[in-house]
Amino acid sequence: MTDARRTQFRSTGGLRQVPMVVWALLVLCLLSELVLSGADLGLWGDRNWRLLAYQYGGFWAGLLGDWRPNYPAQPIVMFASYGFLHAGLLHLLVNMITLLGLGPPLARGIGAGRFLMLYAVSLIGGAAGFAALSHAAAPMIGASGALFGLAGAYLARDYARRAARALPVWPVLRAMAWLGVLNLLLWWAMHGQLAWQTHLGGFVAGWGFMALNDRRPRRP
Repeated sequence: MTDARRTQFRSTGGLRQVPMVVWALLVLCLLSELVLSGADLGLWGDRNWRLLAYQYGGFWAGLLGDWRPNYPAQPIVMFASYGFLHAGLLHLLVNMITLLGLGPPLARGIGAGRFLMLYAVSLIGGAAGFAALSHAAAPMIGASGALFGLAGAYLARDYARRAARALPVWPVLRAMAWLGVLNLLLWWAMHGQLAWQTHLGGFVAGWGFMALNDRRPRRP
């Protein structure tokens, strides 16, 4: 790493510069997975905890149809709870690295309150995308819907900045194309088990939220 890159990391990306709102979301996801992983290993609780967590907190598209919920509010709660459950430590690690990469600049740029709103809207948008486009009988879990929403918001800000200054927008379009290719490759590598519908729903929700709520002054 060059000196210039070290300076940039310290000023914009060091762990001490991560806003508390981002840490709070990371800790919530981490704690839930640590509890379930410990139960999987027999360190505490019961080895059925993960199954129960998925049954009660995962997003089940069938609950929006004729499936019977485990508790009355489940068809509503699952639009948020799925995002704090993961399929293991590797799944969690990939998502939390992404959160630490995308979250801090957005949280600093729009403030903690609007960042939480963005995260919530993206989480719900991801679930809505899965509900609309997937017929899977298995539960959907993971924070990636919200994370793709952060990516959508980030690109929406960049697109608006470039458009306002009459700069080329092809870098934004290229980034969107790469995200699409990445999803296609992961879907293929995971034998169709990737919830791309959630990624798409989260991305659209995040882009839309930022397009409507970005209050930066537009300068030529």
